[in-house]
Amino acid sequence: VQLQASGGGLVKAGGSLRLSCAVSGRTLARYIMAWFRQAPGKEREFVSSIRWSPGTTAYADSVKDRFTISRDNAKKTMYLQMNSLKPEDTAVYYCAAQVHGATTYAWWGQGTLVTVSS
Repeated sequence: VQLQASGGGLVKAGGSLRLSCAVSGRTLARYIMAWFRQAPGKEREFVSSIRWSPGTTAYADSVKDRFTISRDNAKKTMYLQMNSLKPEDTAVYYCAAQVHGATTYAWWGQGTLVTVSS
């Protein structure tokens, strides 16, 4: 599995961004996909995940009701729609994948920087 994240940028507080993660792989239905982020000087943290099939989602409390994770099976792309962005959302965002049932995320994208100005 190869992952390619994109869509980061600079946005003002209260604004929106949509991140994309293009996925290569033959049987995506077996995978759980996720977004993580790492802010400067902080540890990487879980943001959101989606089980490719049937589309079950999960969110960190800090982003619930502001971020929406989704996937497009035809485009083999996962998205993270981020609304009502806050300066504390500033981080490098990574997409990751694991086979359903695994204990760790084995595949990671290269990261995309999101900067939210106040």
